[in-house]
Amino acid sequence: MLDNAFEIKRVVLATGRVDLRKGVLGLATIIGADYDKNPYEKGTLFLFCGNRSDRIKGLLWIGTGFVLLYIRLEDGRFSWPRDSKEAAEITEEQFNLLMLGINPLKPKVKEVYPTAVI
Repeated sequence: MLDNAFEIKRVVLATGRVDLRKGVLGLATIIGADYDKNPYEKGTLFLFCGNRSDRIKGLLWIGTGFVLLYIRLEDGRFSWPRDSKEAAEITEEQFNLLMLGINPLKPKVKEVYPTAVI
């Protein structure tokens, strides 16, 4: 996961919408207050998405401080689970689906019906 550069053991999605203008302390407060999780849990990457689904922030405690990650897609959007206000732990496979733009909690393949016959 992320080439394990930071020894990430688990990934937790903060489902719903979060104000991405918040910094490290604001996101850590959201983790503790809204999701009842410990932001100082070493090896746990917390991911957040705002109103615009083309960017996410990640917060990771590495033992001596926080790492703040920011991912912005040039084209396309993340399929972010918006229906719940609970944190959801995801597997490495689900994390990879999220990075491909697929909702990791409800993966769905869109059916396509061709209009022209070749």
